[in-house]
Amino acid sequence: MNGGRGLALEQLIAVAAGLAWISAGSGPVSFFLGAIPGSLMLAGGVSTLLLPGDIRTPQLTALGALLALLAAMPLLFAVGFAPMTGLLALAVASFVACGWGAQRAEPTIERVPHPTLDLQLATKVAFDQLALASLITTRPGSLHPDIGRAAREIREAREHFESSGWLEKPVSYHETPPPLEGPHLSWGRSLGQSFERMSFASGYEPRAGDPGRERWLSYGLNREAHAIVMRHRDADRPWLVCIHGYGMGSALTDLPAFEARRLHHQLGLNLLFPVLPLHGPRAHGMRSGTGFLSGDFLDTVHAEAQAMWDIRRQLAWLRANGAAQIGVYGLSLGGYTASLLSCLDGGLACTIAGIPASDFVRLVERLTPNRLLREIERLDFDWELLREVVSVVSPLALSPLVPRERLSIFAATADHLVPADQVRDLWRHWAEPRIAWYAGSHVSFLREPEVRFLIDDMLRIGGLVDAESPVLSRPSSR
Repeated sequence: MNGGRGLALEQLIAVAAGLAWISAGSGPVSFFLGAIPGSLMLAGGVSTLLLPGDIRTPQLTALGALLALLAAMPLLFAVGFAPMTGLLALAVASFVACGWGAQRAEPTIERVPHPTLDLQLATKVAFDQLALASLITTRPGSLHPDIGRAAREIREAREHFESSGWLEKPVSYHETPPPLEGPHLSWGRSLGQSFERMSFASGYEPRAGDPGRERWLSYGLNREAHAIVMRHRDADRPWLVCIHGYGMGSALTDLPAFEARRLHHQLGLNLLFPVLPLHGPRAHGMRSGTGFLSGDFLDTVHAEAQAMWDIRRQLAWLRANGAAQIGVYGLSLGGYTASLLSCLDGGLACTIAGIPASDFVRLVERLTPNRLLREIERLDFDWELLREVVSVVSPLALSPLVPRERLSIFAATADHLVPADQVRDLWRHWAEPRIAWYAGSHVSFLREPEVRFLIDDMLRIGGLVDAESPVLSRPSSR
């Protein structure tokens, strides 16, 4: 961890920006417009000083800077052009400074390339902080208030899973689902692209005796599976299954994130976008994904197990309808899911795990607020028991069935949502297949040329696209 003068300057920028915005105007409206973003930037700067190393404090500054940009236009009429220019400059400077400070605080990770910190990387990291800030009210690490009940469920699950042999052989936890026949298909359109909406009764149920079974079955909307289908008229085209990340699960988020237009129209692929449990139209809370990573950890186990069940049924439907070559590409949580799927289906042409998580427990520990971590410790919550229970849906506990030469990973060296050590651990578990590290953050992957080249090259290696296709991207000169 770094400190000293550089870190002090970053704190001062956020504090100065916060104070300037709080005092931006004298009237009640201008004070209101400036006080909210200013207070957040000020709190971020002061908190970084008082709580050095806390990964949550830069998020306050990032959120404050964003709100400042949103408030700039109405505030312009109250303070004038010249003062507004100075205020915007301070807000932008505090945004970049929060990314700079957050990255400086990160330790060096063994076997991960060390990124060179500059203004461009700091800005990318700041956008990661903004993404984390958007999860403040429903963050994945926010534990359920009844931690005691969750702890009891974990102890019961540990005993049940061990007696059933699933801890010794995690792959046996996953039952082979029945084939999918006759899903409901209807036409939809979003972002100028037409597609089919698929839905069907999932049929997944936790086994009798599984803790949390009745609670999981009570999530009514989740019992219907959904997907988006984009296919060409000629049925023999290869398919790519695109598995979305946490909080996604709609056409508005998934099609741009996977560059669906390019994959479907330029590269000529058929595409399937499964909706993960508790996401999109299957959501249990107000936000897509709420409950997938929460204090009810058995929900996490059932969510990932149901994801395997539903996607394997969809794969069977594709194959029954003539699909000879199917690749899988997942992002973030979807990268985790794609990795686990590769341990249950050896017929995949290739696997691309993008910015993938690999250890849910470590991720929740990292994102859980300190006050809740202290409450967990007070209640003797056993993280090691939890790791054993979650192992039945962990790609680090199962072995991939897809050959090593058709496995691949891309990841950011300055990722603040999925730390790079999670990616490194998956890479090691897979016997170090091809990996593309890029100097960026979790949310910058679409702008990184190394990512597109790896995707295109793996599609070529998997036989999903013609190796001589002129639309395939080429190696970056960076």
